[in-house]
Amino acid sequence: MTTWRIAFLLALVLILAGLAVTLVANTGSTILLATTTSARDSGLLDVLLPEFSRDAGIGVRFVAVGTGLALDTARRGDADVVLVHAPAAELEFMSDHGLCRSRVMRNQYIVVGPATDPAGIRGLTNATVAFTRILSARATFISRGDNSGTHSMEKTIWSWVGYQPRAATDPWYREAGQGMGATLEIASQLGGYTLTDDGTFLVRRPSLSLEIDVTNDPPLQNVYSVIPVSPARHPGVNAPGALAFAKWIVGARGQGIIGNYTVGSERPFHPEGLDGC
Repeated sequence: MTTWRIAFLLALVLILAGLAVTLVANTGSTILLATTTSARDSGLLDVLLPEFSRDAGIGVRFVAVGTGLALDTARRGDADVVLVHAPAAELEFMSDHGLCRSRVMRNQYIVVGPATDPAGIRGLTNATVAFTRILSARATFISRGDNSGTHSMEKTIWSWVGYQPRAATDPWYREAGQGMGATLEIASQLGGYTLTDDGTFLVRRPSLSLEIDVTNDPPLQNVYSVIPVSPARHPGVNAPGALAFAKWIVGARGQGIIGNYTVGSERPFHPEGLDGC
């Protein structure tokens, strides 16, 4: 083999080795977050994620769906970490797929509806009473119907009422099958009631023909947790990056950003960082 051919092969080997090192480095520099539409639609992710990336040097891609779908994504190993708000579903996920679980923040669920308030619920502080009146009036109600944390809470409230409406049998009850922002738009267009987190509603309120009817009901606290996916169950996940995010979001920097985030003059999220990792 001629000298120039040997030199060419050596150069090619070095180039390929360099590419391999680059690919490995890039693999560790990005995480995929599966989270809820309320975290996105409230505007919080737009503020939170760039700050984490600047602090940690780790990029974040995210998919925003209902909590049920977010956890299903992680169960397949298609996400590195989840930020969700359905405690019972989270505990089930932790039994087999979660590495650790940390409490991050809370906001609250509220009931909103049209200005005409056909069910007469405005000013109540008890969502169960409000749902009972909506049922009695057969007033239009728009459910997310998407197995999200909000949908789970809605079904819980209906269980307290003692009635579970069905779109197939109750004409006044509609299922959007979409995220929080889209569900609010549908409720506004149809003049219906819906259950929402207050963060998303505050952001969307200027474009909606909806008013807050029920707020400050203690059982309607909405707690968010962060869970890195277990690398023992899913060896392909970026466990160090996911754990770094979980630690950061419950630490001083993440909690400070959450606590200082405002929509207008209101703070929709209350930091409650409790490191479980």
